[in-house]
Amino acid sequence: MVLLIDAFAALISCAVIVLNARSAVRVETRASLATVESLVADTIRLSDTASPDTLLQTLDLRFKVLRHVRVAVLDADGDQIGRPLPPTRADREAPHWFADLIMPPIERHALPIVVDGRRLGTAQITTQPMDEIDEIWGYARALSLTTLAINAAMLIALYIALGRILAPLRRLGAGLTQLEHHDYTARLEPPGARELAVIAERFNKVAEALGEVRAANGRLNRQLLTAQDDERRRTALELHDEFGPCLFALEANAASIGRIASGSAEPSREKLAARAAEISAIVGQVQTVNRELLNRLRPHGLGQAPLATCLDLLLRGFGQRHPGLSFVGRFDGLAKGYGDLVDLTVFRCVQESATNAVRHGAATRVEAEATEAEGRLDLTIRDNGTGIPPEHGTGLGLSGMRERVEALGGTFALDNAGPGAIVRIMIPVPPDRGDETSTAPSA
Repeated sequence: MVLLIDAFAALISCAVIVLNARSAVRVETRASLATVESLVADTIRLSDTASPDTLLQTLDLRFKVLRHVRVAVLDADGDQIGRPLPPTRADREAPHWFADLIMPPIERHALPIVVDGRRLGTAQITTQPMDEIDEIWGYARALSLTTLAINAAMLIALYIALGRILAPLRRLGAGLTQLEHHDYTARLEPPGARELAVIAERFNKVAEALGEVRAANGRLNRQLLTAQDDERRRTALELHDEFGPCLFALEANAASIGRIASGSAEPSREKLAARAAEISAIVGQVQTVNRELLNRLRPHGLGQAPLATCLDLLLRGFGQRHPGLSFVGRFDGLAKGYGDLVDLTVFRCVQESATNAVRHGAATRVEAEATEAEGRLDLTIRDNGTGIPPEHGTGLGLSGMRERVEALGGTFALDNAGPGAIVRIMIPVPPDRGDETSTAPSA
């Protein structure tokens, strides 16, 4: 691009030089022609007393070498006086193509030489623009060589400067290639240019952030696998500890009923009723354990009942399991639902926050409040427990809540409230949510 602009500027400069030179040559040759005509006439008038041969010789010698014109003195018979100049030109002659560009038409004037009414001969004056063209060619060549040297120096300087500028960009490209191949250890040395140093600094921060995110994802994946194994182990333990004895008791009661029915005596109604009552109690216990197990795997009624109702039932269940504690919920004005992902996230966050407040914060009161305003869902869970200790670490529950909320484009914050802790969650409301609002009472 620089070379193209330079060539275009050179082309325009040459065109300007040619136009100016053509005009200058035309003006100079015409002025010289007029001057020489006047000089020839004055010479003839002042030399009218000389003999004809002497006059013609004087004119030939005086006007033999002139700039821009040539004067040929002819006698009355048309023969040229003196010896004509050789047609060869100096070594400084302009090339033919340059002369053809700026040379004006050749003009010839014949001035009669008359003394005392007698014509002695003719002074033939011819314009010679090559003198001026040679001079212009010398100037143009010197100017062109100087301009060429200056442009060459500028291009070399630009090449060196652009090479220094592009070298850090090539290193940046190599660093980006490393990031593309998931190598987040790539770092760039800050170059000398301030602007490129800012880019290198931002690149290093991005690479560092990507490395931290990758490490966090690795930790989260390990925690997820651990949580899955713990959930399977817990489910298997409950099936073994709860369902195993119940099934054994059902089997024992069924065998007892079989023995009573197969006896020779009349079956005892009291025994059968007792066995039936035991079976009914065992089935009730199995149903309770099964309901708790299913509710832990998937909240019961979520997506079918209004979200506020599910949250109220959740807090009511906490109150039943912890009779001495107070759980308060304010969910008026919420829509019936915000989609399965948002509803489940809000439910799990309230559940995990209440569990942490009771288990780790020794809280006696937990308040949960959810409101919808300006296209977002704001959720706040506050307790009056011991708060967040300084050595507090990020456990699986907090990591899970944060990941759920941030996956929906929201924000998660956990702070001390003095006393207790407070969880603040903001989730953008999906545009395709239902428009119905819940009117269920708060817990």
